Amino acid sequence: MTQHASPTVPVPVIRALRKLGHDIRDARRRRRIPVAILAQRASISRMTLNKVEKGSPSVSVGAFATVLFTLGMVERLADVADPRHDTVGLELEEEHLPERIRLPRRQNPGKPQSRGK
Repeated sequence: MTQHASPTVPVPVIRALRKLGHDIRDARRRRRIPVAILAQRASISRMTLNKVEKGSPSVSVGAFATVLFTLGMVERLADVADPRHDTVGLELEEEHLPERIRLPRRQNPGKPQSRGK
């Protein structure tokens, strides 16, 4: 049986979700947690957990996150889009850095600076 995805879901996304689902399944199996127990702990149905473990794009990101939390693996999810790992964004930001940084112009030394009084 092949898994059909929506035509709006890019193939690399489907592959990434499938890998995530398989990794979640492997983590559950390494912990020797039955499907029914993990589904109950994550407050989702066994059918939803089955879809999570298959990497179905129809499952909400909340379901994936809750399962990861239940397995004790959610901390890495918070760093997925961390700016420190955004190489494209950092390169684009670097392109707009100024060539020179100048100090603000000083007023004539003979004139006292106004202080807004």
